[in-house]
Amino acid sequence: MGLSGSTHAKVKQARILMLGLDAAGKSTLLYRFKFKEPFVTIPTVGFNVEMIHTKKNLHLTMWDIGGQKKMRSYWCYYFENTDGLVYVVDSSDKQHMDESKKEFICILQNELFKNVPVVLLANKQDLPGALDAEEITKKFNMKKYCSNRNWYVQPCCAGTGQGLVEGFSKVSEFVNNCTKSKEETIRCPKQKVQLMMSRKL
Repeated sequence: MGLSGSTHAKVKQARILMLGLDAAGKSTLLYRFKFKEPFVTIPTVGFNVEMIHTKKNLHLTMWDIGGQKKMRSYWCYYFENTDGLVYVVDSSDKQHMDESKKEFICILQNELFKNVPVVLLANKQDLPGALDAEEITKKFNMKKYCSNRNWYVQPCCAGTGQGLVEGFSKVSEFVNNCTKSKEETIRCPKQKVQLMMSRKL
């Protein structure tokens, strides 16, 4: 009996960082999305790592890093080889909104995060006074600070699961697009050089 060749597409791996201030809801969002049910978490001291399997032949390794002040100075140690950033904001916590924006900008300005796509999850939309996606977009000046990368702001609620499928689908879409761009660059460097030379001639 012969063996037929596999028809399955190659599964891609991607490394995603989940960052944001403490109590923004990072761990709750991650486990709510992974297990499809409400999840009680405690403040993350250190990090959590979970594998998310998507429908696009893509496995996301999610690194959920603690957001306490003492932990933020260690964030940079996790930046290398990151394929996407999920930044979580407590949309109802106006008192710490500027602090969250400051940390967000610092991440984007790091050389290791150059061109890395960003999905900002505007969490806790169920709470009174929560800023909506448009208000968060303006508050974080996304069009300015993310002009050199793919970005998206997704309103969500960890408690109900609202917006999580859309948010993580956008992460998968961005990562897949970046992977294709890298593959094309690696596959066609000679053509690009020849094209540049022909233009000079």
